[in-house]
Amino acid sequence: MASSTTNSTGRSPRGNRRKKQDKISFSERYKAFQNLPRFFRLVWDVNKYMTIGNVLMRILKAALPLTMLYIGKLIIDEVIRLVQSSGEQDLQYIWMLLALEFGLAFASDLLNRGITLLDALLGDLFANKTSLMLIEHSAQLDLQQFEDAAFYDKLERARRQTVGRVVLMSQVLTQFQDFITIFFLAIGLVVFNPWLIVLLIIAVIPAFLSETYFNERNYSLVRSWTPERRELDYLRYIGASDQTAKEVKIFGLADFLKERFARLADKYYEVNRNLAVKRALWGTVFNALGTGGYYAAYVFIILQTVAKVITVGDLTFLAGSFNRLRGLLQGILSRFSSIAQSALYLQDFFEFLEMQPNIKNASKGRPIPSPIQVGFVFENVGFKYPNTEKWAIRNVSFTLKAGEKLALVGENGAGKTTLTKLLARLYDPSEGRILLDGYDLKEYDLVDLRQKIGVIFQDFVRFQMTAAENIAVGKIEKKEDHSQIVHSAEQSLANTVIEKLGQQYEQMLGRRFEGGVELSGGEWQKVALGRAYMRDAQLLILDEPTAALDARAEYEVFERFAQLTEGKTAVLISHRFSTVRMADRILVLNNGELEELGTHEELLEKNGHYAELFKLQASGYQ
Repeated sequence: MASSTTNSTGRSPRGNRRKKQDKISFSERYKAFQNLPRFFRLVWDVNKYMTIGNVLMRILKAALPLTMLYIGKLIIDEVIRLVQSSGEQDLQYIWMLLALEFGLAFASDLLNRGITLLDALLGDLFANKTSLMLIEHSAQLDLQQFEDAAFYDKLERARRQTVGRVVLMSQVLTQFQDFITIFFLAIGLVVFNPWLIVLLIIAVIPAFLSETYFNERNYSLVRSWTPERRELDYLRYIGASDQTAKEVKIFGLADFLKERFARLADKYYEVNRNLAVKRALWGTVFNALGTGGYYAAYVFIILQTVAKVITVGDLTFLAGSFNRLRGLLQGILSRFSSIAQSALYLQDFFEFLEMQPNIKNASKGRPIPSPIQVGFVFENVGFKYPNTEKWAIRNVSFTLKAGEKLALVGENGAGKTTLTKLLARLYDPSEGRILLDGYDLKEYDLVDLRQKIGVIFQDFVRFQMTAAENIAVGKIEKKEDHSQIVHSAEQSLANTVIEKLGQQYEQMLGRRFEGGVELSGGEWQKVALGRAYMRDAQLLILDEPTAALDARAEYEVFERFAQLTEGKTAVLISHRFSTVRMADRILVLNNGELEELGTHEELLEKNGHYAELFKLQASGYQ
């Protein structure tokens, strides 16, 4: 997978990475807004009580600005009245107003903290829920899709939306809250002079248009550079990882990785910087227009106060209302653009969830026969990977008999692993078909099929989990069945490794987490083999299962394997002919085509490709 990641752009990293950003059309922006109802249904499902509480607190908060401004007006007018009064002064009214204003300020602070708290809690819950949705949906998609760079771009954009998108919820609810506040504040200005509202709107429109334009440009930039950002993430990983540290040190790759990362990062920074500078400059110009509109209205209100048309309290109320309205309108228009941008990002997440696998389970799938009676029959099977015209295998026809041990032999790239993935229905043939006991493999229940197959690939995963969990992944529903885990470890000889560990089956493997212990390649391989034995599998597939084992350990593993697969069907891939000759029959692949099929002795007598490979390897031991 690493190689596909580093070359995901389809261009040399030394080439010119600058690209034209796709413009977001009006229809795309409109479609993005249609994601909001679906988004809020997700938020509601996360916790409806928190969502209701959040909305109610925001409604209460929306009514406070007008109330506090009006009380402030009353306080100023009362102070002026008291200053101008020559008689005995009664301060009870002003103390009441001050107490009321203090209470509202305290309530405002409480509401702010409550809203912030609920936003944070909903954000965490939303991130957890969407991450689970992403994991669940990814598991339903085809292996073939994961091997496509364009799919990885979409997956990466969807993964980034699982955190931080709840900001969109806060933005939309704040928008709703501010509209209510504006409604109340606008009433005061309309009563005084309706033209102030018109002046206000004209003043903030340019800034809104500027923000909308640059938000669209920013989204286009981030989207169009997804492959490059994936490559940057990959370079960060291989430059500082326990999995790559040996090669980086021994081959002196640090400078190469640094230069490659810096070259790509600098190009991305250059494009992003140009956009940020333009946004800052135009934002300054258009915000100045808004500020000018505010002060024009302020001058008008002052002149009205000087002319004694309104009181000083009215002046503070109207100036405060106008300033607050200006800020709210500017925020709403700017936030509207930001919401549009966030909705576009959200669309990436929903588009990923709408992706469907090509390999689908039959509506009424047949159960896997137990035991298998006839076996698997390949009829002119061919397969080629996406975005390539080269056939991985072609015109392959043979029968894998029930209870047979079949070894696959061939040079690298001959199609051996592809064939086993077709058997497990990780892929469907591009042409031809595979039968199981006379029925097309596609007719069988997919879940049942994969539960009845035990597979260990040569690139098996070294899970940074406990030893017990590393074996239990072979049948994860049995993760609490310690006796079965131990039994599987004994079958694969992993017990000889685990029993030497400090915490044995509870020992954390790998160095990623505290207290973890790293195993050798051969030790990891024994642990991985234990996963295959966790299953009550009808078919066992071992793809280079002993590549990291020494000759003695390999012999012990296959002696055990032969005993444990008695009466079961097994497929073995190995480059060691001492192992291959233990199989009942040997299938030789060459350039994706079946070249020879027979027992070890029969193939040696034919003196063909198998005999040539066998003699080449044997000569190395003479």
